[in-house]
Amino acid sequence: MSDTHKVALITGAGSGIGRAVAVKLQGAGYNVVLAGRRTDELEKTAAALSASGGKSLVVPTDVADQASVKALFAKTRDAFGRLDVLFNNAGTFAVGTPIEDIPLDVWKRVVDVNLTGAFLCAQEAIRMMKAQSPKGGRIINNGSISATTPRPLSAPYTATKHAITGLTKSISLDGRAHNIACSQIDIGNAATDFTAKMATGILQANGETLVEPRMDVAHVADAVLYMANLPLDANVQFMTLMATAMPFIGRG
Repeated sequence: MSDTHKVALITGAGSGIGRAVAVKLQGAGYNVVLAGRRTDELEKTAAALSASGGKSLVVPTDVADQASVKALFAKTRDAFGRLDVLFNNAGTFAVGTPIEDIPLDVWKRVVDVNLTGAFLCAQEAIRMMKAQSPKGGRIINNGSISATTPRPLSAPYTATKHAITGLTKSISLDGRAHNIACSQIDIGNAATDFTAKMATGILQANGETLVEPRMDVAHVADAVLYMANLPLDANVQFMTLMATAMPFIGRG
């Protein structure tokens, strides 16, 4: 089955940024594939989609599992025939812990989801994009402000987000010959459940606990739609989108 709508696959589509982006892209006419671990939350995202937008497909997926990822992209191909945009958004974090006290299984869990999951999804997306006609597509990686500037006690998350920048650059370079563009959006303090603790106070580098400003997650969805809609001969290589007054620029 195929139609004239562009096709976007969103990982981590069951909540927060993933849900907001899925709703925005589908409302703009994209067929959307909703991937994530929690079927009930994916169904909530599907229920929020526009009746006048593109079609949708719910695919429960563990991005850290290669077989699950391969099944996700096979179902995407079977349903829509092609893939135009992958939003590599699925992610997790660990409880704030000094580096020397981080259990190895916690480290591996964060790496598996944030980095290996993004790699596996990009790998399958590239295979589809190279083989389809017309050839090409776009991969948008959700980095984070932590891709450049860490928070205290966040080594697993920070390390994976720094690594996403390297993955983004490698995909951008290697994808040129196949009309595959790759972007990274680094988001700071979008108002989701993931950042809820910032509204009550979060640890700062100087040891204080402070409330941090947040921004409407709708701004992130707007930004991803802009990036997705660019022709493949143009690319937003890196975008930083943040709550204006959050601690980041300068010393805080």
